[in-house]
Amino acid sequence: MALIHRATLVPTKLELLTAWLPTRPWWTGSGTPELEQVGAYRFDDPAGEVGVETLVVRSGAGPLLQVPLTYRGAPVDEQAVALVGTVEHSVLGRRWVYDACSDPVYAAGLLRVVLTGGTGAAEEVDHGDRREARTPTVLVRGSGSPDATVPQVDGVRTDADSDPATVEAGGRQLVVARRLDRVLPGGPALTGTWAGQDEPVVLAVVR
Repeated sequence: MALIHRATLVPTKLELLTAWLPTRPWWTGSGTPELEQVGAYRFDDPAGEVGVETLVVRSGAGPLLQVPLTYRGAPVDEQAVALVGTVEHSVLGRRWVYDACSDPVYAAGLLRVVLTGGTGAAEEVDHGDRREARTPTVLVRGSGSPDATVPQVDGVRTDADSDPATVEAGGRQLVVARRLDRVLPGGPALTGTWAGQDEPVVLAVVR
């Protein structure tokens, strides 16, 4: 379960991505992005320490982009090159935001959901005096089965600058779409739907 605080973020997630996306080799836009968030989904961190959220965004008439992010309460030296930026969270304080394709917590969550046929994390919003369930704006599901063996992830090797991104984790290769108009290779997959997109889109593949 993902607990979401009613909070103010400075800068906002979209403001952070507006500065970061043009620095990516797979960004195909021009000028300053005018980002719109189409939806988002989350994975659980069993340790409850790392926020794992993937945004689906668009800039103008450009393609849909998938941007996996992790939110941490302290910097991680091994992920320094994957730092998207920092935000001030009005409840949790400073958060370090990373490109999740370089984060083992994201890789472990993606492997688990794809291989076991799982879904994104259930979401609850903390209002202070109560918690309220919220339906994710992107609904994702893995194509595997509940009895599948999920490898342990101790670290990752990644080519995060490519599109799709490739991540080596737990003896498997994860192929994660950046632009959602790309065709991914075959294999156990994570698919998603959202408002206006009833036909499942392949978001990532495990090989």
